[in-house]
Amino acid sequence: MDQPATLPEKLYLLAYDPERERLTATDRLDLVVRAAALAELLRRGLVREDGRYPAAVEGAGPAGGLDPLTAALLEQIRQERRRSWQSWVGRNRGPTARAARVVRDGLAAAGRVRIEQRRAFGLFPYSRVTLTDSRLRASLVASIGSALKGPFSRVDPADAALVALVDAAQLGSALPWSRRREFRARIDKLAPAAGPVPRALRRAVNASRSDGSAGG
Repeated sequence: MDQPATLPEKLYLLAYDPERERLTATDRLDLVVRAAALAELLRRGLVREDGRYPAAVEGAGPAGGLDPLTAALLEQIRQERRRSWQSWVGRNRGPTARAARVVRDGLAAAGRVRIEQRRAFGLFPYSRVTLTDSRLRASLVASIGSALKGPFSRVDPADAALVALVDAAQLGSALPWSRRREFRARIDKLAPAAGPVPRALRRAVNASRSDGSAGG
């Protein structure tokens, strides 16, 4: 099975821990996949940097091949008022509100994940997500390794953006802290492929954690 074409789908799969057989980073997964959707639009030339804001590119051509979340985010950017990159990452309204679920359902429809409805303690319903082919996630992890160790000139821009997002999201299931520290200089060199999105993701995650601490 080929790798998914877009960054949100890749980030979702990388958030899955095959050893524990469950998703990780669930407290921030909506933010992570929205950030990935922004980076996808940026790398495809469907949005551009306009100061502190993303702006839709007029006449950029068809937006075919986008996953449902990225397509919905593009429409929001086209129709709504200007917002900062961080604001778009953290925006939980409209069709991208439950971003991780949108990506999950798209992956399920494509046969890449399986969703089972279960009940915890026989009472509380929840959805259990499993991979249909573990080799797919393994190939994504291998792409990260190649981007970190291979010749810089041969790194695919999509893989460079993938590494920057995994780092910003602190997805230890895909890139442990020790490796992020080991390859810090290389990661920083790859980060421009995702534009201002990794920084916006870090800020959105920190703001979300601060809000959670204040509320609890």
